[in-house]
Amino acid sequence: MANPYDKARELSIAIKESPEYQDYIAAKERASSNQDLVAALNDYKEKQFDIQKKTMLGEEIGPEILQQMQNLYQILASDPAAAAYLQAQMRFAILVNDVYKVLGDIVKI
Repeated sequence: MANPYDKARELSIAIKESPEYQDYIAAKERASSNQDLVAALNDYKEKQFDIQKKTMLGEEIGPEILQQMQNLYQILASDPAAAAYLQAQMRFAILVNDVYKVLGDIVKI
């Protein structure tokens, strides 16, 4: 019988070697050379996390907050390094989410 811990290590290596992860790390390194961009990306991620938290708690997200997020995203998307980072981050998040879904389906979470 396979050891789940060994398989988890194999999975972590496969994820680290995936194009999604490699692209994400490369885009993150390119973006990190601009401190203003890093600050804007961190602000965006923080606001995104706050919205997710409020959604999970059942709180209503006002249209002004959603408009702020859309405006911030448009500003970030106009910068090639930020746009590449956001796209790579999204592709990597989809990969991780898919892995969680597979695991969840197996153990009925």
